Amino acid sequence: MRRFTTLAAVALIGGALLAACSSGSATGTSAPGITTSSTTRTGSGSPTEAPVSSEPAVPAESNPPGDIPDNTVFVPYHSAKGGWTVTVPEGWSRTTTGTTVTFTDKLNTVQIDARPGTPVTLASARKTDVPALAKTTRAFKLTSVTEVTLPAGSAVLISYQANSDPNAVTGKQYRLDVLRYELFHAGTRTTLTLLSPVGADNVDPWRIVTQSLKTA
Repeated sequence: MRRFTTLAAVALIGGALLAACSSGSATGTSAPGITTSSTTRTGSGSPTEAPVSSEPAVPAESNPPGDIPDNTVFVPYHSAKGGWTVTVPEGWSRTTTGTTVTFTDKLNTVQIDARPGTPVTLASARKTDVPALAKTTRAFKLTSVTEVTLPAGSAVLISYQANSDPNAVTGKQYRLDVLRYELFHAGTRTTLTLLSPVGADNVDPWRIVTQSLKTA
């Protein structure tokens, strides 16, 4: 597999992995591994919670963990509530919070959120989502905002880096690459977020996930 590069046209929390809310804001939900407020991981952030974006970026690992093995088996998952289907690595833990479903294994995360919302454009992503992510994501650093085409339809891809949450025991953090795909169809805004450590070789597994996404 090639080294981690931006997926799709330019192409691991939300996810942050933050799912878009109906107003188009990026502060709906977050994926494990990235805090989007001082007190929440997977719930909606409160306006009174302190931002976490001011902390310094942790150095990327020289030999990063998190490569998804080449022999990984992928299996489809269908959300009856959200109306979407995606193929994810077999055996990853799954959690559901409201409209958000998160699959996690070690430092890698796939998160999908679908809810009523407004159309997403490059302009709306840059004006609304990116500033929200910058305020509420640990050591947020934007890489790019681009339009891409997936089998599920046209999407806006926000690529950025962020710090992981500190390990509860050791306090260790990792620098993460985050790919946030935002799609809109028939009144529903679907957000697919992929997280993995910076330098992890996951371009092929992430392609399997993004190419498999089907929305309602």
